[in-house]
Amino acid sequence: MSGHRTGDGDGGVGAGVTLGLLAAWVVHDLEEVVTVPGWARNRVPELRERFPQVPERMWQRLESIDGREFATAVAGMAVVVAAAAADGHRTGGRSDFYQRALNAFGLHALVHVAQSAAVRGYTPGVVTSPSVVIPFTLWARGQLRRAGVLRPAQSRDVLEGLVLAAAATAGTHAVARRILRRGRAAPPS
Repeated sequence: MSGHRTGDGDGGVGAGVTLGLLAAWVVHDLEEVVTVPGWARNRVPELRERFPQVPERMWQRLESIDGREFATAVAGMAVVVAAAAADGHRTGGRSDFYQRALNAFGLHALVHVAQSAAVRGYTPGVVTSPSVVIPFTLWARGQLRRAGVLRPAQSRDVLEGLVLAAAATAGTHAVARRILRRGRAAPPS
């Protein structure tokens, strides 16, 4: 990951920092695409018994996610992350959208780690969270700070980052369900 600066001499950061967000996200989400369907099928029955306080509809939703739906949702999220990375690249890292997406990406890794701690075992995304997501986020934020373009983080930014990540995830899953449902309902040609 190069911290190569943009050629305009304005102190911005280059592709390694900005477009690197998309690259790190791809590595992380490949882990999830490969593991979510089987993990849900194998672990939900045990977790449902261990955590009866979780609403049944949450377990049913998790069990109902198949590989196609999950991959479609991931493709939708790819559009969001690619747009944030491109905006970051266009602005030399100054983009508020890019910086918020970077923060959300890093914070969501902590959620993966917390989930694994709660279930006392593997959860999809936990391998690449501490090995790719968190190091990339810290490195990119450091590059933004050194270039003088990092916006100072405030405590409310943590909540906003988590809300952004959750909303994007929920939204892409809703779109994926709708796309696949429409595809199943379409008459044969």
